[in-house]
Amino acid sequence: MEYQDECDFIPDVRDGLNRVERLILYVLSETQKELGGRNVPTAMLYGRVVEHINMSEAELHVFLDRLGVKGSTF
Repeated sequence: MEYQDECDFIPDVRDGLNRVERLILYVLSETQKELGGRNVPTAMLYGRVVEHINMSEAELHVFLDRLGVKGSTF
């Protein structure tokens, strides 16, 4: 994963989120608003996240697991 600087790794004292986690949650929130509150497919989220930061799909899943984001079960 390519990061801009070391600040990407440092958790914020307010909530413990680092810059990458905050970006993922922001993109998730904005995309969910666009979809009228519906669930956001992981592929769509990944496509929008990589517009901001370079990461693999596996790395995104690690962050989503850490953030407690769960997909729907069928």
